[in-house]
Amino acid sequence: MQCAGTTGRALASTATHDADRRAGRRIGCPTLVLWAARDDLEDLYGDPLAIWRDWADDLRGHALNSGHHMTEEVPEELAAEIRGFLAA
Repeated sequence: MQCAGTTGRALASTATHDADRRAGRRIGCPTLVLWAARDDLEDLYGDPLAIWRDWADDLRGHALNSGHHMTEEVPEELAAEIRGFLAA
């Protein structure tokens, strides 16, 4: 599990990801993408699910009603989303 607010930034700028894309590598396991609705991620990079669709075969996710610090601002909702994803 990777949790990072800057994942979209890292994807756009790393040689490793560029090489993976050229090689056609994809994430084969179910992938959950959650982001903060009241942060600037979508303003800067667009729809996070659109970014990850190019990488993941089984993609799920949505924005949470939170600012940048989701674990502090909506811990119960975040935990419920992760529990539900892992139980599926």
